[in-house]
Amino acid sequence: MNAADLPLPLYHRVYLVLRQLVVEGKFPPEAPMPGEHELAAEHGVSRITVRRALQMLERDGLVSRRRGAGTYARPPAAPEPVRDNLRGLIENLLAMGLRTKVRLIEFDYVPATPDIAAVLGVPTGEVVQRSVRVRSARGTPFSHLTACIPEDVGRGFRREDLAEKPLLALLEASGQKIARAEQTISAKLADATVAPLLAVDVGAALLWVRRQVCDPAGRVIEALEALYRPDMYAYQIGLVRDGAMWSPERAEA
Repeated sequence: MNAADLPLPLYHRVYLVLRQLVVEGKFPPEAPMPGEHELAAEHGVSRITVRRALQMLERDGLVSRRRGAGTYARPPAAPEPVRDNLRGLIENLLAMGLRTKVRLIEFDYVPATPDIAAVLGVPTGEVVQRSVRVRSARGTPFSHLTACIPEDVGRGFRREDLAEKPLLALLEASGQKIARAEQTISAKLADATVAPLLAVDVGAALLWVRRQVCDPAGRVIEALEALYRPDMYAYQIGLVRDGAMWSPERAEA
């Protein structure tokens, strides 16, 4: 069992909840936060657990504890999140890649795992290109991207290219035609590998996206798993009313 599989300590879970409340501005900075006894009762934990969580918040600079005066929230200045609109997905992904900076963490040709082989439609063990990148905006990391593509597709560009240009742009420049993409959005917790790369704590909540990019024949030419900091990244989608239901707004042709 690795660190990512271990359950979070109770104090860390309380810390994560209080951290979110502080960041969202739920505690007015000009007034003291509820005391340890009140927070302990509210969250169903001991006072010692709350105290340890507050110590972690103080370490992060998110609260200040004044003797005899209480604990005061210090919410950080909220950065403008990088926004990705699901309407015109491919175009938005290309534009985002051009306006952010990337750091290439890993790059290699490796045997496809059963999961990746199933997504790419290749035999398990067949060689695929695998890369791990971290994207930053305004000097702050916001996404951790693990991409796998078929070997013949990957040979169309070099490691150096991937460190400089968006992967989708490289695919198109190498002659690949991008027709559509499918993606699933959920949430995951940052593990011991991802957390330091995104400058978050182990166990921090992250937006998780799995995306498959296909060519006109339906072949998957990119399988991507992405983790985003929710304080730095947001999805937008337009909805139109369809009778009693809401449906995604169609992109213009």
